[in-house]
Amino acid sequence: MSDAGEHEEIVVGIDPARDWRLPLAWAVDEAGRRRLRLRLVVAVPPQHDTHHVDDTPRSIALHQAASDALGTAAAWSRERDPEVESAVEVLEGFPAPEIGRLSRRARMIVLGSRHLSRTSEFLSAGSLVVPVSAQAQCPVVVVGDAEHVTQQPPYLVVGIDGSESSKAALALAFEEADLRRARLRAVSVWEPPLLLHHDEEAALQGQRRMMSETTAGWSQEYPDVVLTHEVLTGHPVEELAGAAEHALAVVVGRRGKGGYTGMRLGSVVHGLLHRAHCPVITVPVR
Repeated sequence: MSDAGEHEEIVVGIDPARDWRLPLAWAVDEAGRRRLRLRLVVAVPPQHDTHHVDDTPRSIALHQAASDALGTAAAWSRERDPEVESAVEVLEGFPAPEIGRLSRRARMIVLGSRHLSRTSEFLSAGSLVVPVSAQAQCPVVVVGDAEHVTQQPPYLVVGIDGSESSKAALALAFEEADLRRARLRAVSVWEPPLLLHHDEEAALQGQRRMMSETTAGWSQEYPDVVLTHEVLTGHPVEELAGAAEHALAVVVGRRGKGGYTGMRLGSVVHGLLHRAHCPVITVPVR
């Protein structure tokens, strides 16, 4: 890709072995809203050392399957929205690092999800969701379930915890809500400690103050977006997933407060990727 196309594309990972229509539909619609191009990609990993056994036929078959899937996906994309331009590319290498590399120039990366358990996700050779979400330099959208477009009025959920990461998520959430003419529900979750040394009401007041300070000013920038904010009590993953049960998407920062140094993907994000029943948008701090 040339410098002229920097941040003007949405990259979509196409899995030839599984149904890619749900994530591709999301990406096509988003590209239409944002007037961006699509780049549909399949990564073909290098073959294992077969001790001099000729693996050429298998390699050719994999590349052919990748090309066939990309051609079919591109045609399907044009049918959904003829005005959205798309390009296709077969990447040579392991899927997660190759697609992650494209994030340096992409506006977004869109992936499908198989709703694997955490153990299965880590052990799956073709797993993309966790490593790409953890290391991408642009927002990553994981589409495991369809948007709840029948919900009226439509809304998005954004998780707020006062971290720089959640502030980046809030910025994208407002942008998305404005593009979709949807409401925005900002949610902060207070998880009571096992041993409560402070007054619970004081802790909740602190959360509400943080929420007000974090969201201040955004309604002036996006006057058409109806914003509500609330503080919930419970486990962050469960509460955010519940709040987003009928949402268009849930938007979260990649790493919130309380994560260990060196962690690239917060535990709340990791949990939502397996628990939420709507698209999950993970936003890094730029």
